[in-house]
Amino acid sequence: MPSSDFFIIIARHKSRIRAPRKQRSQELTVNKSINDDIQQQIITALRAQPSIDPIEEVRRRVAFLYEQIKHTGQHTLVLGISGGVDSTVAGKLAQLAVKKARREGIKDARFVAMRLPYGEQHDEDDAQLALQFIDADEVLSTNIKPASDALLDALESGGLTFGGADDRDFNMGNIKARQRMVAQYAVAGARGGLVLGTDQAAEAVTGFFTKHGDGACDVAPLTGLTKRQVRAIGTELGAADRLVGKAPTADLESLSPGKADEDALGVSYDQIDDFLEGKQVSDSAYDTITSRYKKTMHKRKLPKEPE
Repeated sequence: MPSSDFFIIIARHKSRIRAPRKQRSQELTVNKSINDDIQQQIITALRAQPSIDPIEEVRRRVAFLYEQIKHTGQHTLVLGISGGVDSTVAGKLAQLAVKKARREGIKDARFVAMRLPYGEQHDEDDAQLALQFIDADEVLSTNIKPASDALLDALESGGLTFGGADDRDFNMGNIKARQRMVAQYAVAGARGGLVLGTDQAAEAVTGFFTKHGDGACDVAPLTGLTKRQVRAIGTELGAADRLVGKAPTADLESLSPGKADEDALGVSYDQIDDFLEGKQVSDSAYDTITSRYKKTMHKRKLPKEPE
């Protein structure tokens, strides 16, 4: 009769035996099906589309903004212009919408574009180029540095401490984003207006926005678009290539000025766009995107309430 050691050796050997090719293939098919289901659920939730007609999207989104002006009774649209492609496109759509509103008899419809730098913006030339392209009815400029610095100073004077310089800088970045939204809502309140947001599907899926900062708005005209689709609409509208092709950066952290979004995300916008357009992406990109989507779910939901 074989010894107990024999059975241990056999058990170890079996544990190292690979499953038959057919079984492995079935397992891969099941895993791919699960991944495809998750990907499709996210695509559906964010209303992403595999492709768009830029001309039709301009028409549809301008009409959408016009309807908001018409039915809410709020005749001013307000948006901060950074010099990036998202705010450039959203700003141009807004200006086209208020022009349509005026043609339709809403004579006091206006678009207010806002510059909201923290001190001196290193790419201010791009912001000015965007404003020139948009040709807004009115441009207001507010330096958010004094208010942002004062709030951080007050918090620290009150006893708040951070987990190091990077943590302090990160939280200060969120303060900047929220101060910008405070300013925009102040203008909207004074003018009887709606605040526009620039969130699109590529930022929504990764949660790459500040909660109650740039993620706060009344109307989000770029919803459902991938980054490359926003660029396509920018090109259709006639925006300069320099703005359309500009590398996206939130530029909120003083210790990492101009840090590219893709460096912060750990995945490229091309990969994010492919994912949202239903295309296959690398395992690494898939894991990064789905992980960020899950971790940032709270940013896309209303506040939790008791049952």
